[in-house]
Amino acid sequence: MFAILKRELSAYFTSPIGYIYLAVFYFFSGFYFFAYTLLQNTTNLTNVFIMMFTIVTFLIPILTMRLMSEEKKHKTDQALLTAPISLVALVMGKFLAAVLVFAMGVAIMVVFGIVVACFATPDWAVFWGNVVGMLLLGAALIAIGMFISALTENQVIAAIGGFAVGISLALIDSLTSLISVSWLRSVVDNLSFMTRYSDFTQGMLNISNVLFFVSVCAVFVFLTVRVFEKQRWA
Repeated sequence: MFAILKRELSAYFTSPIGYIYLAVFYFFSGFYFFAYTLLQNTTNLTNVFIMMFTIVTFLIPILTMRLMSEEKKHKTDQALLTAPISLVALVMGKFLAAVLVFAMGVAIMVVFGIVVACFATPDWAVFWGNVVGMLLLGAALIAIGMFISALTENQVIAAIGGFAVGISLALIDSLTSLISVSWLRSVVDNLSFMTRYSDFTQGMLNISNVLFFVSVCAVFVFLTVRVFEKQRWA
């Protein structure tokens, strides 16, 4: 798994993908930090994290579009499938590589926290709740994007699929108000990434929200492994 992890991390920074992702993440997070924290003369970074929800949902496909599809395009997937490594280790290596690159982007938030702390004492419980929430959100979206990438050899299609998921997640809260059936509205509301992520931005570490994002990761990692198993025995 660590060999795959190292290989994927290297691939992100021997191509423009890793740099583009980090540049865009830093740009928008810096802009929101300036607009919602420095200009407002506050130590509260919650609005920065809330605004980054939409940015993250659209940025994740940049990280995941090549994870699996590139292997199919260059016909290197067969070499990986026949290598002396389990499919779980293979998929987890790729997944963790993308999560680490994502975490490099989130790390800028810690810098913002330190900058704010130089002038006043921020609510660290809320701040670290935001960081944990964003990492869990990113990991869940990466798992979904990786699964989409495993279904095609075309990186553009994988990216479009990831963007479609991002748009759907952004709109799911709007759909809740349009559903008249109470039990169905409750189901849709429980599936809302934004609703669960918002709890973290308020400093509430709800175990059910943590389990939700971890479960999404587990389900889509499992589905990605199943896709590779099908290819191995095809």
